[in-house]
Amino acid sequence: MAASSTQQRNSRYYIGEVKHQLRDGFGLYVYPNSFFRYEGEWKAGAKHGHGKLIMKDGSYYEGEFSSGEIDGNGLRYWASSGNTYSGQFRCGELHGFGVMQYGDGSRYEGEFSYGLREGHGFLLDKEGHAYQGSFHNNKKHGEGQMTFRNGDQYEGGWILDQRQGHGMLRFIDGSIYEGQWRNGLFNGQGSMIHCSGVIYEGMWTNGQPAAGASKIVIEGGDVLEVFRGSPFTVEVQLQNDEGEITADESGRVLKVSAGVRYTELPPSCSSTAFLKLIEDMEEKPFPTPFGFECISYPLMEKMLERDHSRGSDSLAVSKSGFVLTDSPVPEGDVESGSGSDTMGGRGAPPSNLDGNLEFSGSEDDWQPPPANQRVEAGCAKFQNVMLAPPPTNYQVFLVMDELEKQKAAGSQLAKLLQRN
Repeated sequence: MAASSTQQRNSRYYIGEVKHQLRDGFGLYVYPNSFFRYEGEWKAGAKHGHGKLIMKDGSYYEGEFSSGEIDGNGLRYWASSGNTYSGQFRCGELHGFGVMQYGDGSRYEGEFSYGLREGHGFLLDKEGHAYQGSFHNNKKHGEGQMTFRNGDQYEGGWILDQRQGHGMLRFIDGSIYEGQWRNGLFNGQGSMIHCSGVIYEGMWTNGQPAAGASKIVIEGGDVLEVFRGSPFTVEVQLQNDEGEITADESGRVLKVSAGVRYTELPPSCSSTAFLKLIEDMEEKPFPTPFGFECISYPLMEKMLERDHSRGSDSLAVSKSGFVLTDSPVPEGDVESGSGSDTMGGRGAPPSNLDGNLEFSGSEDDWQPPPANQRVEAGCAKFQNVMLAPPPTNYQVFLVMDELEKQKAAGSQLAKLLQRN
């Protein structure tokens, strides 16, 4: 037989239904310390069924109880942190499947074990990174996928919140790394396919290639002779600081370029027409590592039908990419060089030099500069490259290496001006 009664001892009291002098049915109970208050169902003197346990600081639990313990499905709110959990409980702990909405804006949906994230789940952290995968002791641990706020995506192994083991990272720009990880960085054997086309496959140390290229070297003799109208070949190697070929790298784009050596004439040899020519140039001289500047000269791949004599058209091209000469350039010749540039060339050749060099053909005969070559296993080869005939708007002017020879320089300039 059920009856209502009020029991009060010190600050503890109960208002509700009793059975056999035990709280049974629905009732309100205030604990002796006044911090806890329970309102809900009772059975045989214990909280059992559905109820709400309220704490003095504003925190609370509302849900299922069993034999006096929080057990089953319920909602828990922590006033101090603002965290809210909705899901399964066991013996008062978060246990089973649930959703935790953290006060800092992060959110976890997945499995818990006695208050900790354990098993499979989905975590959206406060930085906006989204992880789905395995957890252990509240941390990302095992196999999982992470989508970073910037759009990068990682799939692979984790240990204690760090990417570790084998994994693949897909960058938002299209680059891909697949291989070994340690402490969240590329470490061990792995391959990177960069969005630019560069491929590196080998050992990595703390996010960097262990044997990455540090220099680009043109192979062959110290001097390569180039004849205008005749094709030549340039072989290039990517090397490390020890001079070893970085065979682990492929895909880097290289390009050869040529240039006419530019030298400022002494005041005694200057002329208004010559100075105006320099001022009007669309492309200014560019520096070289050899102590002088060059003006771009076009290259081509297709040989035009033209009869050349090798005697006057011989040019000495340095191994490092620019002409080295010990005597004045023969009349009508240009200096040529071969270099490399991972970003692709220096732009179009200047358009203000006139045609002192005659050639057969029209502007339609012109071919674009040699196609960019991609490195394969640390090497690249440019074949059938030629010095192009100067376009009609080129004006070739002649200079000498030894400016101190004032008389010779003046004679060359006078000859140039006469021809123009």
